[in-house]
Formats: sequence, C-alpha cells, structure tokens
Amino acid sequence: MPDTSLIKLGQPEQDTWALSRDEEAPPATRPTIVPLGVWREHRDDTSLAPWLPSDTQLDPALYDELRRAPLIAIDFPSFTDGRGYSLARLLRERYAYTGEIRAIGDVLVDQLFYMTRCGFDALALREDQRLDDALRALGAFSVSYQPAADVKEALFERRLRETT
Repeated sequence: MPDTSLIKLGQPEQDTWALSRDEEAPPATRPTIVPLGVWREHRDDTSLAPWLPSDTQLDPALYDELRRAPLIAIDFPSFTDGRGYSLARLLRERYAYTGEIRAIGDVLVDQLFYMTRCGFDALALREDQRLDDALRALGAFSVSYQPAADVKEALFERRLRETT
C-alpha cells in the first residue's frame, strides 16, 4: 500500500494536492487546496482549489463560482461537527456537482462510510488514523436501507424492482 492518508473512490492514493490554511495568500507550492477567500481572489489559477469551512452557506451564487474548481474540499474542524455532511449532499444532490469532494480536517475512520454516503469521494484522514483500518471501515456495510448521494434508491425499492 502506498504511504498516504488519502482515500479516493475507495482506494488509497498518493495525494498530489498540498493543503494551506493561510487566509492571506496562496503558497508557492502547487497544486494547493486553499481557504475559500484566497481561492476566490485567484480563481482563474487552476492549480488552486477551495476548501469550505463547515459553516459555509451554500447558495446558487456561490455554487456558480465553485463549479469551475478542480476539486472542493470541506473542512471538519472537529469530528462532532456534522455540517460538512450537509454541504457534500447539497453539492451532489441539489447542485449536481460531479467533481471531487474531499473531506479534510478531523476525519476519523468511523466517519468514512457515512461521508461516502453523503457524496464525498476523497477522504484525507487525520494524521493519527491508520489507512488499513480506514479501508476496512469503508467495507463494513454491504447494504444501505435508505437512499443517499451514493445510492439513489431505498433498499425496498431495489428489491421490488429486482423481483418484478
């Protein structure tokens, strides 16, 4: 397994994007995920991508800007802050965003399955989380009852369709 803490589409991947939390200016390193305000000032630079704080108010005007981003990262300042799940679902379901949505920040192994259900396709693990545990956690559930960003039909709907 590669030495990485990024899981993309369920597989470990070497992370080519640096992360900057500097609110003033983009760093010299590229490609880099930067705070939303910095990205807005340099949005034509395709080697920069925005990260959204968990309290971001996602509306059509903001999405119109974000849809051109090479990826959108959503920050989890603590594992108890679930607002990032809602942002991912809004991006996938309301705005039909098809690009990469990455979870960053306090991303723990026990959250990963639920993050993917909400529309995250890239997961940057917190530094102390083990990649092999994370990959195992992603496969912990083989069936989901309710529809979500990853599976649009409820289990009973899938079963009805398969039996008729």
